[in-house]
Parts: sequence; C-alpha cells; structure tokens
Amino acid sequence: MSGHSKWSTIKHKKGKADAARSKVFSRVSKEITVAAKMGGGDEDANPRLRTALANARAVSFPRDNIQTAIKNGTGELEGVDYLEYNIEGYGPHGIAIIYEGLTDNTNRTIAEIRSLFTKNGGNMATTGSVSYMFDRVGEIVVDAEVMGQEEFEELAIDAGAEDVIFDNEDVYIIRTALEDLQEVINYLEGKEIEYKNADMTLIPQNPVPLSGKEAESAMNFFEKIEDQDDCQKLYTNFIVVDEE
Repeated sequence: MSGHSKWSTIKHKKGKADAARSKVFSRVSKEITVAAKMGGGDEDANPRLRTALANARAVSFPRDNIQTAIKNGTGELEGVDYLEYNIEGYGPHGIAIIYEGLTDNTNRTIAEIRSLFTKNGGNMATTGSVSYMFDRVGEIVVDAEVMGQEEFEELAIDAGAEDVIFDNEDVYIIRTALEDLQEVINYLEGKEIEYKNADMTLIPQNPVPLSGKEAESAMNFFEKIEDQDDCQKLYTNFIVVDEE
C-alpha cells in the first residue's frame, strides 16, 4: 500500500506541475501573439515582443510554438483575437487586487471574475480606484547562481538599477524605472547575464500585513483569481507575516 500511496502522491504533484507549466506556456503564447499584433513580428523593432520572447526562452517555450504565436499575431496564420482587459477590486479583508488578462471573450471573463470576487467576500471596483495605490516599475529576475551578492549589486547599479532585492536565496531581483527597463536588459545581455523574467510590475505603496486565517483566506482568493484561464498577471497589496 505504501508504494501505491507514494506513486499517488508523485502523480498528484506531477499533475500539478504539468498544469502549472501548461498555464505558463499559455500566458507566454498569448503575450507573444498580442505583442506581435501591436508592434509587428520583428523583435529588434518591437520592444514588447523582444521582452516576451526573452521570457518565453527563460521558461523553455518551444521555438516552433514561438513562431506560431508570432504568425498568429501578424496575421500570417489565422488565430484567436485576444483583447487586453484589466479589472480592479477588493478581496477578503479589504486587500487590493489588480487583474490583467488577455481574453477572446470579454463578457465571459468579466462574469467569471465577478463571480470569484462575490463568492469570496470581495467586490469589483471602478478603474483607477485601486491602481493609484501601486507604483509601476520595471523588474528583472536573475538566478542567484550567476555571481555573489556584492558583485551582482555593483553590476546592477552600473546597469542603471534603482534597487536590488536579495530576499530570496534562489534569485536576485532588479527594480528599475519603467522607462529604463529595456536599457538595463540590454546592459545585462551585453554582459551575457541571462535572466529568468523581465517585465513591468506593480509594487504596493503600503503593503497590508496579514497572518493566520486572514492570510490563508486572502491567499486562497488570490490563487483562485490567478488560476482563471484569461489571467496574465495579478497584483495585490497584502503580504503574509509569521504569527508570533
């Protein structure tokens, strides 16, 4: 029985990992398609596409799939027409939520998100009523194995970073002014420093600390919204703190 139980656990974990990978690939493909649609299929002339492709390569998105996504965007292949859609709202315990999605059916997406807010004690809000609580910055995530902290901090400052975060043992996080993001990316690439992700992100101005059951319910809600099929990015202002 123990062998069967162990295999069941492994199979369950593998299933979750496969589902997560599929979700990441779906998001990457949509972003490439929309970037190509808006700015063309030449990454040298399309900064958004260049960033999308770098992020795709960082998660080992297949090259053939990249080309298909680009051609869907440029119209060389017939594909789904995605629309960018943002939703702001408040979740349990008053946490702020900003949802960014790409959808082929706006009415469906709104209905699904509204239902998730309602069922979890939250509510959707008008545009701008939540986003003013966040700062829009550039963020680059680099594997910590690339070099030591002091050396990396010096490199990031030379590149034009505003801040470097070492909270996580596995990665270094570079924060930049949004208008400087591409310049810092170019600097890292010139130094042959590979990165795991590079994009715009939203940082809460006043994070809300939650612990215990409040943190659990807030995280539960966040994960449900994040798992919605059309979700590309999700931001919140709550942080989880350890209980004393």
